[in-house]
This record gives sequence, C-alpha cells and structure tokens, in this order.
Amino acid sequence: MRIVLVGPPGAGKGTQATRLAETLHIPHISTGDLFRANISRQTELGKLAKSYMDAGNLVPDEVTIAMAKDRMEQPDAEGGFLLDGFPRNVSQAEALDELLETEDMKLDAVLDLEAPEDEVVKRIAGRRVCRNDSAHVFHVAYTPPKKEGVCDVCGGELYQRDDDSEETVRRRLEVYHTQTEPIIDYYKAQGLVVTIAATGPVAEVTRRALEALKRDQ
Repeated sequence: MRIVLVGPPGAGKGTQATRLAETLHIPHISTGDLFRANISRQTELGKLAKSYMDAGNLVPDEVTIAMAKDRMEQPDAEGGFLLDGFPRNVSQAEALDELLETEDMKLDAVLDLEAPEDEVVKRIAGRRVCRNDSAHVFHVAYTPPKKEGVCDVCGGELYQRDDDSEETVRRRLEVYHTQTEPIIDYYKAQGLVVTIAATGPVAEVTRRALEALKRDQ
C-alpha cells in the first residue's frame, strides 16, 4: 500500500506511522528522518537543505520532493510506503502526484487522523521532558511523575520545551490549518481520504486505522 498520513500536531502521527508501517510491512518515510539522514550522510541534497536551515530559511519544496523521490525509489519501498510529514501543502501534493505518475504508481489512501483542537493542545502542552535524558517523557495529566517536576527514571529536572507551550502549539495549529489541511480537500476530490478519530488508546487508534484502510480497498 502507498499511504499518506495527515493530521494536526499532537494527533499521534509519528506513533501511528510506526505501528502501521510495521503491521503493513512497508517503510515509514518521515520528512524529519529524510532531512536528518541526508544531512548526516552529507549528500548533495543534505548539504543544500542544511544551507537553507543554517540561514534560518525554510527548505524549498523542490529539495524536499527530491529527497522523498530518492527514498521512494529504494528497494524496500517497491511494495509500498507510508509518507509522514509529506506532502505538507497542495503544491507538494501536486508534485507527488506528478512523481507517482511518471513512475506508473498511485496512492492507495490518505489517512486523516482527526483530533479535537483542545485535546491536541492538552496532549502537547502537558508534556514534560527530563533535562538529563530527553527520552524520559512524562505528561502532567496522562503519565505524571511520582514527584512533581522530578524524573522517575533518573531524578533529573522535568521541564516544558518551548515548542510545547500552549502559545506555540496554537501557532503550529494555525500553520497546519492554513498550509496542510487544504491537502485533505485536494485528496478528497480524488476519493482517497479515509478519516478516523485519533482519540483514545494508541492500540485502538491503530485498529481503527487498519480497519478503515481495509474497507477502503
């Protein structure tokens, strides 16, 4: 299957992408991972992307698209892939369509993870991360530490990242609504969108997604 995963920040795209890709035996292609891999390997695309990032500028669509094209042409993606974080806007979606057409491929589904805005804000703004090890993550409501402000694992100080503040989360949601959400209508016109509720236990959301994808076939 060839799937595009969309949804607002905090909808659990990363978690669901990993679980779905493992179940469906297809690679999870994340734009964040693409950037990191190309930059660490110092590919020409990676160097180009880094030059924009170092200057504080957005990486142009054509660079992102070129990275995605290179990754989708790898042998492990022959049987399908799950795209996470790409396309981010309608122009990228149009470029992806053109790319797939030249390769005689097409998308099977666009999985839209739907979550109420207040729930998304609560999920992200409630996160607390350990200063000693960023892998130690807690949540003030869902997975609170035994002692407020102290990591259960190593005793380090827990803090809220700047990216997780409510103000920043609401700005990120505005960007999502303005730039990314329009691709849902773009793909609805092609009959590709499958929408599921992204609330509730992680395993339940995965089950919903798999069932919805199966029904769509």
